[in-house]
Amino acid sequence: MGTVAELRPAQFSLLEFCLPGQAAQPAGVVVYDPGTQDWRVKMRRDWSLVAGEEAGVLQALAEDFPEKLREYGPAQWLQQCESSLSHVLRISEREAVMIEDLDRAVDRLFQRYVPVNILPYVTHLPKYSARVAAGRFLEDHEVEAEQWVEAPPELTLDPSMFVVEITGRSMEPRIPDGSWAVFRAQVKGSRQGKLLLVERRDVSESGGRYTVKRYRSLKEALPQEGDDAWRHRRIRLEALNPEFESWELEEDPDRFRVIGEFVCLLPRKE
Repeated sequence: MGTVAELRPAQFSLLEFCLPGQAAQPAGVVVYDPGTQDWRVKMRRDWSLVAGEEAGVLQALAEDFPEKLREYGPAQWLQQCESSLSHVLRISEREAVMIEDLDRAVDRLFQRYVPVNILPYVTHLPKYSARVAAGRFLEDHEVEAEQWVEAPPELTLDPSMFVVEITGRSMEPRIPDGSWAVFRAQVKGSRQGKLLLVERRDVSESGGRYTVKRYRSLKEALPQEGDDAWRHRRIRLEALNPEFESWELEEDPDRFRVIGEFVCLLPRKE
């Protein structure tokens, strides 16, 4: 049986924005652990939909808030905000909360208090099963996302990106079983050494047609066909976990198809 994580006391504040002639609306949350002096802040990112002409001002204030926490320290900055903050952006009095982990706590409180709009490929990415993701980028084949999941603010999104839940341990520890991974449909540049989501015409270690592997190829020159001519001598799809086999296969489009290139893992949610 797993051990129960120990809870510890922390403080929580709700940030609100108030536009002229409108009631205050939630803007974000701050969680502060006085024992460790550590903190987390999470702000909404859909300002263009909720703030109208004030969107730029509120976005700048939201981006500046964590910078001030770092500059002044959370205790001093929160106290200063409680006594005097922008008339547009306000902060509530701190409330006591019991937390297990700061990251989980800020996500949980944000979900509870701050309604947000989904901005496709701006704040959120579509999550598919691997089978659906394989069909998503076929010509004239549109599919609906199972759900839209929030991506980290530092990740620049585009319509070629999607999320898949990983099944199988062949890429551990880099990509754990059950993790949510972001992929990009277009593989930019060489595939050599990249982690690829591959559709294979037989089975993977998880019993399906889809797997993630590291791509390795050995090329040989074809001087009789020109100075720059070459072909794949060998293609290998490698598992990172030594408990699982790697595959060698020829460049045969009937045997496998690259669906996407691994970008990053999404943070685990509660």
